[in-house]
Parts: sequence; structure tokens; C-alpha cells
Amino acid sequence: MLLALRTWSARRWWVAAAASVVTALVVAVPTAMIPNPVFGREIPTTWWAWPTLVLTAVLGGLLVATYVREPGAVTTPSQGLDRRGTVGGLLSFFAVGCPVCNKLALIALGYTGALQWFAPVQPVLAVGGVVLLGWALRARLRGQLTCPVAPAPESAASPESVRA
Repeated sequence: MLLALRTWSARRWWVAAAASVVTALVVAVPTAMIPNPVFGREIPTTWWAWPTLVLTAVLGGLLVATYVREPGAVTTPSQGLDRRGTVGGLLSFFAVGCPVCNKLALIALGYTGALQWFAPVQPVLAVGGVVLLGWALRARLRGQLTCPVAPAPESAASPESVRA
């Protein structure tokens, strides 16, 4: 993985930095980790939410940068969007949020249930989110180091001609 990161251009690193900042803001503003006039928080931010936010932002930024095409690079078939990264980001978002500010948890469990059942699960969601983001990043970086394989030319010994 480090070899793939060493081959990145400045363009990819700038995208990674910008995407990290955007990811941090997208997670921290609606969860009111960063105080703002639009969103509020009834339960204070936990100590483990801050490292989760930092790891989510860094891994998310690096993951976004893996989708940047380098100018002049040989194009390989796209793997498409990695769902592990998307799910990991969502899990991290739910993990750092206020348990009673989460409308889904509040509707499903009520105020007391959100505190008794959802709040204790949030650290597990945080670990799961970071692990999924790391797994998705690892898969994308490993894919950058593989050699593109050209499609095999059609030959006279195709399966259709052999059956005939």
C-alpha cells in the first residue's frame, strides 16, 4: 500500500487533503461536534469521537483520491465505487453523532432506549466504520499496483469453433 501512495502525484495528494477536510466537515457539522447555529447536541461529544472523526476524514480523503485519474496513465477497467467505503463513512457518521439527536434511533427506541441501547453500540460502529474505510482503501491501493491485462485476441480455436 505504501508503494502505491509513493507513486501519487501532487494532484492526488491535493485531492486527498481537500477530501479529508470536506469529509471532516460533512461529519462534524451535522453531528454538532463543531458547534454551529444550525445543529445542536444534547449529549456532549465523547472522547473517542474525535479520533474516529480524524481517522474517518483521513481514510475518506485518501479513498476519494484513489478515484482520481492521473494524466497520461494507462486506463484500466474501473472497479466502480467501493461500497465498503460508503458504508464505513455512514457507520462513522452514526457513531460520532449524539445518540438522542439521531432521529432513527429516537423513533425506534425512544429517548431512554437511545441512551441505553444505541449509545453503547456507538463505539462498535466507530470501529466498524474505520475498519471498513481502511479495507476499502487497501483494496483500491492494491488495485493501483496491478498490471493491466490486455484482452486476449480472438483466435481460430474459440469455444464455438471447437464444438463444431
